Amino acid sequence: MMAGGLATASQAKLTWLRFRRHRMAMVGLGIVLLMYLVALFAEPVAPFNPDKSNARLVFHPPQMVQFFDGWAFSPHVLAYRLARDPVTLQPRYVADGSRKVRLRFFVAGDPYKLWGLFDGTIHLIGPENAGDTVFILGADRQGRDVLSRMIHGARASLSIGLVGVSISLVLGITLGGLSGFFGGRVDWGVQRVIEFIISLPTIPIWLALAAILPKEWSPMAIYFTITLIISLVGWTELARVVRGRFLALRGDSFVTAAWLDGCSQGRIIFRHMLPSLTSHIIAAVTLAIPNMILAETALSFLGLGLKPPAISWGALLREAQNVQSIAAAPWLLLPGAAVALTVLALNFLGDGLRDAADPYAH
Repeated sequence: MMAGGLATASQAKLTWLRFRRHRMAMVGLGIVLLMYLVALFAEPVAPFNPDKSNARLVFHPPQMVQFFDGWAFSPHVLAYRLARDPVTLQPRYVADGSRKVRLRFFVAGDPYKLWGLFDGTIHLIGPENAGDTVFILGADRQGRDVLSRMIHGARASLSIGLVGVSISLVLGITLGGLSGFFGGRVDWGVQRVIEFIISLPTIPIWLALAAILPKEWSPMAIYFTITLIISLVGWTELARVVRGRFLALRGDSFVTAAWLDGCSQGRIIFRHMLPSLTSHIIAAVTLAIPNMILAETALSFLGLGLKPPAISWGALLREAQNVQSIAAAPWLLLPGAAVALTVLALNFLGDGLRDAADPYAH
């Protein structure tokens, strides 16, 4: 863009141009969008029903997808069969080179109900023959497809981040804004509450609050309660950011002009002060989502978060709690890799948004 164009560009345009120059942030944005799309359409994207078990295929190893059969493009995997180790006599899976399982896109498979509303049977990818099984990322101790369970687990883990941050956003903006705008006793009271919450040891508090949940509650009730618990601890950092910005803006000329023009307090806050914080709030929210995801993962891993039949990445990692399971099926740690990738992508995205929040900075 020419210099003259930059001089007349809006702040949103300048912010986007600055953000686009942050390569890792762009990569993070692509990964985050892909993750949330997969979570949104988990039912058709997952090859199989995540609860479908097969006692004969316990700890089935991952099958590598081969895209070419000779010179022809024909995605397939080699079938596996059970055999006995000649030394230990333990059962183990060996590749059967004589049988190939063909993969196709948009194939009919296990029935599902998309978002609980629409019936469907078409899956993004799956075996050509309905009776075949494919474990691209292996199977767990009940013979369930790990890939399908990871895809469905993404919905709970990623949505907890969004819902939790939304609650924290409301609390942080409201209390932080009141604290910074009014000052005095209001500021003193809000800051003492924030300091008290920050002084509490986070993990023990989460564990204590999660442990008192009634065991007879449904997975959906536990989901929303865990989200609320995480949110009640996570709003303090955003509140401090908003308070600091409000304190800085309170004496600016445009706020003084609004006062002199007879604007109400609500109008000054929501029409004049908050819009100038939009980019900073977006950056703070993006950086807060990974903390929410990690909190849910930790609670579910410890058995105090989401419980079966609910699926989340933390709940899936419980399968890898003992050494024997990891030794027999190291691919059970793959949900941890999904958590790490998502957290890194969100942190890169947050860093880019934070740098782009002030497009006039050098």
